[in-house]
Amino acid sequence: MVFGQVVVGPPGSGKTTYCNGMSQFLTLIGRKVAIVNLDPANDSLPYDCAVNIEDLVKLSDVMIEHSLGPNGGLVYCMDYLEKNIDWLEEKLKPLLKDHYLLFDFPGQVELFFLHSNAKNVIMRLIKKLSLRLTAVHLVDAHLCSDPGKYISALLLSLSTMLHLELPHINVLSKIDLIESYGKLAFNLDFYTDVQDLSYLQHSLDKDPHSAKYRKLTKELCEVVEHYSLVNFTTLDIQDKESVGNLVKLIDKTNGYIFAGIDASAVEFSKIAMGAPDWDYYRFAAVQEKYMKDDENSNDD
Repeated sequence: MVFGQVVVGPPGSGKTTYCNGMSQFLTLIGRKVAIVNLDPANDSLPYDCAVNIEDLVKLSDVMIEHSLGPNGGLVYCMDYLEKNIDWLEEKLKPLLKDHYLLFDFPGQVELFFLHSNAKNVIMRLIKKLSLRLTAVHLVDAHLCSDPGKYISALLLSLSTMLHLELPHINVLSKIDLIESYGKLAFNLDFYTDVQDLSYLQHSLDKDPHSAKYRKLTKELCEVVEHYSLVNFTTLDIQDKESVGNLVKLIDKTNGYIFAGIDASAVEFSKIAMGAPDWDYYRFAAVQEKYMKDDENSNDD
């Protein structure tokens, strides 16, 4: 059984940096890692990839040959990959014996909640190669400083979760820069746990541009709360402790933590319910480390 991660998220959320940092961390703890670059627009890779989609199709060639823009070209490339999935399977087979896989996908969000090509590729690999994958959805943490952008991130996260139908972890990436665009209106756990979104409405009403969409925003917030699926963990990819805590969570969701364990159902459930201090590392410790409280601000 082969384990891995499907790394997705909007442009600028840090997917390539994440794959590079995660690969280095997993290698340090003794795992043999293979990165699979499935982003044909990513022509400047900071890591060595075991499989590169550019060996099959190049975005620049597609755009020239078919007179497409970047977005249309990426949709075409994913469609082309789906139709040539045998190529990807053959490239992956030599890695299945002893590698942990990281799939670096494009940042075009439409691929993961409007189009089915990327999902079909993932599901085909899971079925044919017996992969156990977790979707890691990255969202730039600074979006929390803008209520409208935060609600958009919630909708994107929810749509991606429902569309991909994989074990799923939403991550506020670049958490070390969370207040670089302004101080947050609430404590970090409000944003990580997606608490009562009606409080955001007051902030939005202060903005004349957002106030006229008040009813629409209210309805969208109710959709997110109705599903009650979205929450976030946090990540500073340069902090080993932060990466390590995320790896523990991913290992539970894709089953890596249970691999090779011969135990009863009760013992498995004890392992699954472990790490009671996770919430502290998910937001409390992060808030202490990266966010200034009001008292410290006043003292300054």
